[in-house]
Amino acid sequence: MSIHFGPAGNSDSFSAQGYKKNTQIPEYLEQLGLNAYEYQCGRGVKISDASAAEFGAAAAEKNIQLSLHAPYFISLSSLEEEKRLGSVNYILQSARAVKAMGGTRIVVHSGSCSKISREEALALAMDTMRKAVAALDEAGYTDVRICPETMGKVNQLGTLEEVVQLCTIDERLIPCIDFGHLNARTFGGLKTFADFEAIFDTIENKLGISRLREFHSHFSKIEYTQNGGEKRHLTFGDTVFGPNFEPVAELIVRKNCEPTIICESSGTQAEDAAKMRAIYLAAGE
Repeated sequence: MSIHFGPAGNSDSFSAQGYKKNTQIPEYLEQLGLNAYEYQCGRGVKISDASAAEFGAAAAEKNIQLSLHAPYFISLSSLEEEKRLGSVNYILQSARAVKAMGGTRIVVHSGSCSKISREEALALAMDTMRKAVAALDEAGYTDVRICPETMGKVNQLGTLEEVVQLCTIDERLIPCIDFGHLNARTFGGLKTFADFEAIFDTIENKLGISRLREFHSHFSKIEYTQNGGEKRHLTFGDTVFGPNFEPVAELIVRKNCEPTIICESSGTQAEDAAKMRAIYLAAGE
């Protein structure tokens, strides 16, 4: 199966079952029928090259595809040039770590637009992203794919359209579509099949069918407020906020996509990733 399902970080059950080491994660995922894992560097890239290589070897043995979430404090659209250049450096650190693991994808937040217009924020982010791509090339990380992520709060840069625009900079960039974030920032706007289909159509029309078919994704149910958007991540046990994965699964089958789907549920991300895999398999029957 070329489609990949897995968690962002470890579920509560990982330690509850007695697991302790990174190198045990692939064995744990294999038991759940999962084949992807997103390593979390939200608070900084702190893993050594040696530890990353050891983890990557364990993942390769179990055919687990690895990606990495870059630091949260990246801000491509900061008004301060020093912070924008620092963000390029954080992207470089993330690329080095994921390469050491044997992975090729890093997920990146694009920043805020609370103090400036969305147009100004996007222009700054585009410039920073161009610098990041050039820095990756200069460092020899030409096969690393930056995945700008759609964001869940209204004052964050990261609508679907903004992320797609960032991805026009280079064909190696692929969007990280966080369906929970898009649902939260539109106050529950992902309800019908057509709502989800419009996301797929936008990617295909703007970036082409090949990048649609290999898109990266985060998925979880997310509580939101009616003015700011995202509040907190939930589990698949939630019946209030959504979104539901079934329309996404059907569209993946219809469009012949082979994305990487990373679950960000709160504490049950591996179990809920396995549920998404089951929903996808049922949709393909």
